Amino acid sequence: MDLPALRTPAGVAALTAATDLAGGDPLAAAAALRSAGVPPELAAAALTQAALRRQAAGKFGPDAAEMFFTRAGLEQATRAVVAGRRARRLVAAGVRTLADLGCGIGADAIAAARAGIEVVGVEIDATTAAVAAANAEAAGVADRFRVVRGDATGFDTGGFDAVFCDPARRSTGGRRVFDPSAYSPSWDFVAGLAERTERLAVKVAPGFDHALAPVGAETELVSVDREVVEATLWCGALAAVPRRATVLRAGVAAELTGSGTVAAPVGPVGDYLYDPDGAVVRAGLVAEFAATVDGRLGDPTIAYVWASEAAPTTFGRCFAVTDVLPFSLKRLRAELRARDVGTVEILKRGSALDPARFRRDLRLSGSASTSLLLTRVAGAQVAVLAQPVAR
Repeated sequence: MDLPALRTPAGVAALTAATDLAGGDPLAAAAALRSAGVPPELAAAALTQAALRRQAAGKFGPDAAEMFFTRAGLEQATRAVVAGRRARRLVAAGVRTLADLGCGIGADAIAAARAGIEVVGVEIDATTAAVAAANAEAAGVADRFRVVRGDATGFDTGGFDAVFCDPARRSTGGRRVFDPSAYSPSWDFVAGLAERTERLAVKVAPGFDHALAPVGAETELVSVDREVVEATLWCGALAAVPRRATVLRAGVAAELTGSGTVAAPVGPVGDYLYDPDGAVVRAGLVAEFAATVDGRLGDPTIAYVWASEAAPTTFGRCFAVTDVLPFSLKRLRAELRARDVGTVEILKRGSALDPARFRRDLRLSGSASTSLLLTRVAGAQVAVLAQPVAR
């Protein structure tokens, strides 16, 4: 990405024109820019940036229209609503200065700066560092967010109230990295930070292995509108509880906390079935969730919670159970056709079936709709017919 060119008057004009063309045929858009006299390389850069801004709107809202992005930086960047919440927690903990190691395109640093924290962001990649600095200017926080190009492992964090680290989880070729030892900085470096830093927050992938968390750390799983988006390890003085599930719906947050080690009770099926939010499941807080709805598991290995009554909750979806049937494609097809079901929402836990293929195998054509939950009860495969309970 030629960021300097995009920030010239000609680049700004090209980017404005590209934004107007975004979402249409890319070949036609490129031809339109070239016919308007925009040089090919600048046209390509503007169109790429316009497309990235369009994609970024879901994470950053209106701010995306003024920001700059790299493709990898956008993919790893924290959603604005999550970054803002994390920044407020840092402020509440008394953090006034923050070292952001591996600041990427600056999403978390900008949120912290907007919350009043003085931030120094460290970024090893020259292009990404330049993008972060440009985004700080666009957000109006360049006086509180300064970008330093360099290796995070060699940066002196002494004198900062807290450290935030978001290790890169992509290879130089852009492929996603799942092994923490291959993070950049490496997990060994991050673990060492936890030992020598009084206040440390680390952003990790939602599938992070709890066993790797530093001793005494709090692991927080975060979901936004039912999508689990990330986990944060709060270390040292920032840790409050062993596990936390933060569920954001339309910008409103609810939190469930616990040890993450308690086993939920197991019992018979009930009239209602709860599908806990993914953040609850990944945080290991299914037992804590079950207690909030007076529920139990139908199988000790499956995170569906059965209950006798419907209770309002933000931490999962509730279904009124119509039938619990032994699993059989033939019988299930007959049952659904008898009920004139043509539209079916398929959910599963503990089933190896592919929902899309199974939907085709059902060959339904009725006018009614239902939810179908494929799961296990007491070790046996079952099909649960149910209707969502509106909150």
